[in-house]
Amino acid sequence: MEQCEANKKHLSYFDGKLSQYLGYRILEFFVVLFTLGICYPWACCAIYRWKAKHTVIDGRRLYFDGSAVQLFGLWIKWFLLCIVTLGIYSFWTYISLKKWKCKHTHFRD
Repeated sequence: MEQCEANKKHLSYFDGKLSQYLGYRILEFFVVLFTLGICYPWACCAIYRWKAKHTVIDGRRLYFDGSAVQLFGLWIKWFLLCIVTLGIYSFWTYISLKKWKCKHTHFRD
């Protein structure tokens, strides 16, 4: 009995459903399309939040607290840096986005 409880604490899994994922992706597609890409940071945050909400690592559920406004500010900064560096900074934007995403992903409990 005690061993079963210990194993549950160390379980890692993802419990999201395909139908939910497709629903989010379709909604995001139309929102981004109708706003001409301005709401793309909102779409990113929505999918990050959904993925974190359905992820359990070592028995602890994740949550994401980043906001679209924060990400929009970073997108503008990254865009301007790409222009100034003639596109060279674009190689760092992926890493910067990953760092921001990790900074805003936490364990629920």
